[in-house]
Amino acid sequence: MSTEQGFLGRTFGDRDDVILTLLDNMIWPILAIVILGVLVFVPQTLRNTNAIRLVLWAAVPIGLLVLAESLCLLSGHFDLSIGSIAGFSAMFTGMLLGTCPSCWGVTTNPWAGFGIILVTGSLIGLVNGIMIAKVGLNPFLQTLAFLIIFEGAKTAMQTQPVTGLPRLYVDVGGTPEFAIGVLLFAFLVFGLIMRFTTFGQAVYALGSSEKSAREVGIDTERLIIVVYTISGLLAAIAGLMLTGFVGVVPPLIGEGLVFQAFAGAVIGGISLFGGRGKITGALGGVVLIQLVQSALNNSPVVGATQIQMVNGFVLLAAILLYSTQAKLRARILASGAV
Repeated sequence: MSTEQGFLGRTFGDRDDVILTLLDNMIWPILAIVILGVLVFVPQTLRNTNAIRLVLWAAVPIGLLVLAESLCLLSGHFDLSIGSIAGFSAMFTGMLLGTCPSCWGVTTNPWAGFGIILVTGSLIGLVNGIMIAKVGLNPFLQTLAFLIIFEGAKTAMQTQPVTGLPRLYVDVGGTPEFAIGVLLFAFLVFGLIMRFTTFGQAVYALGSSEKSAREVGIDTERLIIVVYTISGLLAAIAGLMLTGFVGVVPPLIGEGLVFQAFAGAVIGGISLFGGRGKITGALGGVVLIQLVQSALNNSPVVGATQIQMVNGFVLLAAILLYSTQAKLRARILASGAV
């Protein structure tokens, strides 16, 4: 009898392990289904290598924002301000570098521009982290306030596209192969960091339980500040890539991207409550979000005025998918088989 029970236990235990693995990697079969649907209903989206390259190129800015949001979520926090940080950093730097009539024209050195945009985003992220970790503000309220502040500051600086930017500054995000390479390199680096370094393990520990992380010796306040500073840095790089993709700094740059970033992270398996998820899954979420966006842009059925509404449904689907995944996972773990 004991042998039979042991066999059944191993069988069902293995089955639950498989189900949990599938739940944690659900993005890949979903992505495969979406690709198949796009090939059937909107084939021009992926008709050749140039079209595929365009989809991946367009995914670079949102991909960097998904990476920033994923890092915050894994730490048990979130950042509503990443889109506005990307937009403000790009606009502020563009005003310093540009030669348009209303630009400030402080410098035309592209290397100075790279430094300015990265420092700007990092400093905003640093302040976010300090206000949350040291002052004790709620992450939702703090990052919502910065979203509003920097959206308004961006509009106050300029309401017209910023032009006349240095060629090298624009070419960084304007060269598809280089921009895609930056995105893949960023995900590779952070994937390795989160899996194999003490920093990555500390972020997972913080996201699982801040109290427990503090009890094992992790400086949680400093870690939160570092996480938000990195988030701001990644958002600034996203702003740089957006500038290159468009060729100018448009007045609405970065607006509304935070919702796509959340959707990409959640669809990619990053937990909304912290401590669980893979960076590789977030990359799959990036590709899925951009593929859906590109398919909508190419669809003869969905008009330009309806795309925002459809994007809202995509976000709702991501939330429902996450909720279902969380319930199934909790049910399996509660059964005591794992």
